Amino acid sequence: METATRQCFECGKPLKGRIDKKFCDDYCRNAFNNKSKIEESAYVRKINQVLKRNRRVLEELLGNEGMIKHSKVSFINKGFQFQFHTHQYTNKKGNIYYFCYEYGFLPLEGDWYLIVRKKDLIKI
Repeated sequence: METATRQCFECGKPLKGRIDKKFCDDYCRNAFNNKSKIEESAYVRKINQVLKRNRRVLEELLGNEGMIKHSKVSFINKGFQFQFHTHQYTNKKGNIYYFCYEYGFLPLEGDWYLIVRKKDLIKI
């Protein structure tokens, strides 16, 4: 009775040892798992890049002010993407602020936005 030789999922070398062994060593196991996660990681990495850029734009536009108004054009010229934000905050008046981490914006009339910074989001 002939048994099939088991092979490493990554490099194809014959496996010795436990019957449920899938990889010849830690390097092959890590390489295999990294390859399987690369597509998912690329997607998440792209979204995180957009969120960081949005945060940087809000930080630049706010400067040293406590809050400031800017036109939609000034956001767009800096590469801001309005559909990406980390969370929302609704105040008592029902206004919805959109945040990229600690920097937020409130849509106003006529394509203007109020930019704010919330300092006490997370207690460190």
